[in-house]
Amino acid sequence: MSGATTRSKNKKPRHGNVSDSSAEILRKIHLTGEVTEDDIDQLYMIWKPVCQGCRMNLKDSPNCFCGLVPPVNGHRKSGLWQKTSEIVTILGPDPSDEFRCPNDSPAGLTNLGATCYANSILQCLYMNTTFRNGLFSLEPDILKQYPVLDQLSRLFSQLFFRNKAFIDSAPFIKTLDLDNEVQQDSHEFLTLLLSLLERCLLSSSIPKARTLVQDLFRGSLSHVTRCSTCGKDSAASSKIEDFYELELNIKDFKNLNESLDDYLSIEELSGENQYFCESCGCRVDATRCIKLQTLPVVLNFQLKRYVFLPKTTTKKKVVSNFSFPKLLEMGQRLCSSQADVLMYDLSAILIHKGTAVNSGHYLAHIKDELSGLWWKFDDEHVSNLGIHPFGEGSSSSCAGADSDGNGPSGDASQILPSDSSTADNLEAYSSADAYMLMYHRRNASDNLGWHLKGELNGGVYKELLPTYLFEEINKLNQLHENACKDYQLKKQTHLMEVKERQNEVRTILSLAPVNSTKDLSFWISTDWLRQWAESLKPT
Repeated sequence: MSGATTRSKNKKPRHGNVSDSSAEILRKIHLTGEVTEDDIDQLYMIWKPVCQGCRMNLKDSPNCFCGLVPPVNGHRKSGLWQKTSEIVTILGPDPSDEFRCPNDSPAGLTNLGATCYANSILQCLYMNTTFRNGLFSLEPDILKQYPVLDQLSRLFSQLFFRNKAFIDSAPFIKTLDLDNEVQQDSHEFLTLLLSLLERCLLSSSIPKARTLVQDLFRGSLSHVTRCSTCGKDSAASSKIEDFYELELNIKDFKNLNESLDDYLSIEELSGENQYFCESCGCRVDATRCIKLQTLPVVLNFQLKRYVFLPKTTTKKKVVSNFSFPKLLEMGQRLCSSQADVLMYDLSAILIHKGTAVNSGHYLAHIKDELSGLWWKFDDEHVSNLGIHPFGEGSSSSCAGADSDGNGPSGDASQILPSDSSTADNLEAYSSADAYMLMYHRRNASDNLGWHLKGELNGGVYKELLPTYLFEEINKLNQLHENACKDYQLKKQTHLMEVKERQNEVRTILSLAPVNSTKDLSFWISTDWLRQWAESLKPT
């Protein structure tokens, strides 16, 4: 069968030849000057039957209104017939989406442009219950005297008491006069922030609050130079220096213990590097090393991910995997060996995503001290990782990594084989993006004397905060709850109006077709009718 024959066979029968018929009628009207009802019926095709649902608006049928509205349960991309989720956007964002759920989960911090480096550090400090409770204990007059303490207390109070999933960090960032659009190094930020807090806290009349930073983060070390001839140490070797973190080389090292061995290794001074010994009165061979005198409660390791390239005078990120243990024994690394074992638990991992030195993205994986669960803090977004610092699904040694151990996420874990009695001591994790590690000394917080005290009021400890701050946050929570109720009421009213309008349009269009020219009727532009049928509020 030919194509022409097929098209002819499948072609629907028409009501005569409309084009020829219309031409004849127009010629007749031109000659006679008379217009009959039959002429109108033929010219405007009123003879066509009322459409029963073709799902499109037929241009040659004045009695087809089908395409003006979607089918039942159907939707359009705009106007009256959008999906419910799109229709309510006219009301603005739903404040209930910002509710902290569940209410015992940590809250996030807003990223103001390039403040992820600050957010990560602030979350690490906040999740340290000893530091947090110490800050909450400060006298109101001290908070008013030092804006940085006041704003940090307010920020931590909101992270603890607010009913929102994330907190605005702008007031605190503004207090430090930081540029929101400039990415900074998180390690430098922590160092400067602790130094600033330490100076401000000296004005407190509460002894434990006055030395809060030192008690938690300060350790001491000495740089010892020893003459290989007389065996005496240099005069400067007796000088004790404070430290708040240990900066470790990781290039060419596989794990934390190797980096610590390198940090505490003995350097030989010979040849051009000989040391002038005052006792010997001449330049002699000597040794030089770092000796740890005391260790802090919170032991911070800064992993030197960036190495300087002399040829290009630029820095390059070390992206190789680096492993670190769940438990770290540090007693044997002190210069004076102690009988007691100094055991540290991994409590936080600061991560830098990206390869550039002055860009990329910071986030933190932090363990809750009370529940033992790990949480991922990525600015406004906080997610539960379970009992594993990189999530429950990352138990393989190189999950998502290539042969060099560099995967899309850069994070993997390695659990070494062991029996159940020594599993915690042998468990280790690996990451190609870990930038800072925080370890917390076991049983140390009990000795500092910071505990939650106060009356449990509405799910929070009322006496933890100054009264004015507690009442202020309660007011903010109430305002947020009221905003959520108002939004739900507006949403319910708006959707009811939309439903009524949709029913109105469907009802009117169902009555619109004209069955006979004898009936009273009006001609309406299809474009106007379509606009009317899609408008939320017709004009």
